Amino acid sequence: MKDLETMASRLEALGNPTRLAIYQLLVRAGDDGKSVGTIQSALSIPASTLSHHLKHLELVGLIVKLKIGTTHTCTANYRTMDEVLAFLTEECCVEAEPAAANDHLAHRLKHGVQPT
Repeated sequence: MKDLETMASRLEALGNPTRLAIYQLLVRAGDDGKSVGTIQSALSIPASTLSHHLKHLELVGLIVKLKIGTTHTCTANYRTMDEVLAFLTEECCVEAEPAAANDHLAHRLKHGVQPT
């Protein structure tokens, strides 16, 4: 498990609306990712602003940026995303009564129940 400071940094990065929009775009793109130019066009933000936000997401491990030829492509780091989700859900209801009804997504994820 990652330490509390690492997780706080990742969650803080996603707490910015622009970075969250970038991250959602990249998560939706899958393993192919998106070029920096495509991200900029999709979100209509200046190149310098985008660069700043991409660097922040890259520093905390949420995205990976690769240069393929002359094109910079970004992808979501799904391993990091899984670590964040696990951190948020791994202790779900550990202090609750075993018979308590826990019909919320975090509980279902923790116990491997398919989300509805």
